[in-house]
Amino acid sequence: MEQAIRAGRVAVDGQVVTTLGVRVDPRVRQVELDGKRIEPAPRPPTVIALHKPPHVLTTTHDPQGRPTVLHLLPTALRRERLYPVGRLDFASEGLVLLTNDGELAFQLMHPRFGHEREYLVTVRGPEPPDLARRLTEGVDIGDRRPARALRATRVRQEWQLVLTEGRKRQVRRMFEAVGMRVTRLRRVRIASVRLGDLAPRAARKLGAEEVSELRKGVPRVAESHSTDGPGQIL
Repeated sequence: MEQAIRAGRVAVDGQVVTTLGVRVDPRVRQVELDGKRIEPAPRPPTVIALHKPPHVLTTTHDPQGRPTVLHLLPTALRRERLYPVGRLDFASEGLVLLTNDGELAFQLMHPRFGHEREYLVTVRGPEPPDLARRLTEGVDIGDRRPARALRATRVRQEWQLVLTEGRKRQVRRMFEAVGMRVTRLRRVRIASVRLGDLAPRAARKLGAEEVSELRKGVPRVAESHSTDGPGQIL
């Protein structure tokens, strides 16, 4: 390439460049070699797994100045135009994914792809004896159609719910519909990505194999684990 530059074969924005060491951003300036435009190699998407604590907003900006999930990320990552994949309400905690890949975000959020979301829920109030059946068959939460859990299982003092959709405050509204109140709600899995032992307020960058697993669009892979490690802790 140095020989090509010296020979006048390289142009930037239509101007031949013969000086070595000239810096350009190929995303905003046109670079040509022998009259043919050179396209920059596409950057791999960034996907971040974040452990959101309670009282943090799952959004990129809040007019009231409340903390958002972006405030929990290192400064360098905030410049990558990352957006949360879906929502996790203000009082809830657990796994949030952020990415700069719009296509992947759409696939993970749209109900038709059937990606699972797994929650651990602590509730108060009289528990109906047929609660698991009611949650899986569907309860009226005031929307056009009932809200259903794919699976509902009691795990010691908590309920484990697996959903394939994410309506606003859906889990809380489902328990309210049967006369119970949610006191703690944690999301522990989105599709093939688990919260694991990621500490509150901590984030990690997903490895290439984890991102590839998300792209496959296989929703029910709860027990799968990536072979490329847990990714980079940030």
